[in-house]
Amino acid sequence: MKFLECAPLDRLNDFLSNLNLGESTIKGCLEAYSCKHSGADKKLSISLGNEILDYLGKSSDNDSSSPNESLITRTSRKTLVYLILALYHMYPDYDFSAVKAHQYFTEESWDSFKQTFDAYMSEASKEWVETFGGASLLDALFKALDEVVTLFDCEIYGYLPDPEADPLQEGGAIWSFNFLFYNRKLKRIVTFRLSSFSNLIADGFSFDEILDEYDEEIFADMDI
Repeated sequence: MKFLECAPLDRLNDFLSNLNLGESTIKGCLEAYSCKHSGADKKLSISLGNEILDYLGKSSDNDSSSPNESLITRTSRKTLVYLILALYHMYPDYDFSAVKAHQYFTEESWDSFKQTFDAYMSEASKEWVETFGGASLLDALFKALDEVVTLFDCEIYGYLPDPEADPLQEGGAIWSFNFLFYNRKLKRIVTFRLSSFSNLIADGFSFDEILDEYDEEIFADMDI
């Protein structure tokens, strides 16, 4: 996949790259990719495709019922491979399993995405209006995405892995989300990752270390 420079995403990326909201900081990034294979993508896509087919074969052998219906068609398997290739570009240091990744993808609509966005980005949205005025952050996001991938023709996927088992849940994050907007006709994907970090955890200090230091100050002058 090839990274695409897309001017409509630039202002949003500048705003979301390190948005300090007082008690927390939001870090977000929008990236556009062409689904055309480049570099090692072809070899990796073949490997992922074979993994999916092996999984379907084993599922069919071990279960009298049909295997996972969402992966039966060639189109659905191809879509999954594109989504995982995008994850590889987002997180190049992690080795994804097609079968495990498939479990964490959910199909979304714009309305369901909007509900999640509104629930977690209300403070960021206020900051956007104070900074730029005019259209809301969500409206600006809609416009930018529509210019790059034509939302009307998009399939929207959420990727929310198990935080106990997947390194995509960044250390210290209060919450973290990954969304992928895939336009099959344009053969293009926009990835959108968002994480929120507590500003109480800084310079390598954990909550436990902060509390220990606080306790020492309280008991310093007390006789025990």
